Amino acid sequence: MSQPQKQTLYIKNMVCQRCVSSVTGIFKKLNIPFEKISLGEVDILDRPEASVVEKLKTELNNTGFELIEMRVNKIVENIKQLAMDYLNISTEKSGKKLSEFITDKIAYEYSYLSDLFSSIEGKTIEQFFINQRIEKVKELIVYDQLSLTEIAYQTGFSSVHHLSSQFKKVTGLTPSHFKKIGAERRKSIDTL
Repeated sequence: MSQPQKQTLYIKNMVCQRCVSSVTGIFKKLNIPFEKISLGEVDILDRPEASVVEKLKTELNNTGFELIEMRVNKIVENIKQLAMDYLNISTEKSGKKLSEFITDKIAYEYSYLSDLFSSIEGKTIEQFFINQRIEKVKELIVYDQLSLTEIAYQTGFSSVHHLSSQFKKVTGLTPSHFKKIGAERRKSIDTL
């Protein structure tokens, strides 16, 4: 059985002790166990099920509060999804930088989105994107259908050299060494 994980939920518009009492009443009404409720924060031991979270959001909104943590996580998830979408269409087709692509879909300044993403994920949007690109490169290398030049082009790298330097920075290996290791593994599996 897994250990309960303490988590803090952030609630907007909690400005006084009456607000704390109000939010406490909502958590008790919905049977959501909590450790402590203070201005703007609720420490819970385990994340409630999605249906309970929806009820919580509704109850909070009905009394003038808002669950910030959910909104922030949704924005971060949207950024991740947009980065993946951007990766799946070539840079030439989009005609935009990643930052423009994201801000066209999420109506916030890129600097805000970047700071928010970094504070939640512990890495920048660009670092996340590079890691996803390298994962796609690994996948294409394993498929062994394209040359490194074609892979570089398909994943938006300016050259094989640029792809190789980013690949080595992220994985510690060159693309050709990664390919060689994969081939050796497949060979050893085939002989079993």
